[in-house]
Amino acid sequence: MQAHDPETDVPPDATPYVCDYCGQPFARETHLALHRGLEHASSLSEEERAAYEDAHDEEVDNLRRFRLLALAALVMLYFGFLMTYAVVT
Repeated sequence: MQAHDPETDVPPDATPYVCDYCGQPFARETHLALHRGLEHASSLSEEERAAYEDAHDEEVDNLRRFRLLALAALVMLYFGFLMTYAVVT
């Protein structure tokens, strides 16, 4: 394992997905695909590259959804406080 690689935690009852290039274990196959695409991009086969691109696209979609939900929650909180202030004062 390289010095800059984060520690990974695979539950004891789960089957780890192990990187063929560096031996680092991952709990999910998508995490392995993302690791391969980021750390071993020059060594990937076409199948591994496609798996990385799919995992990356899924990750981008999940982050976009999270950001929209967080923004909606902040807007609701803001208007909740605004309406509470308007009623109380």
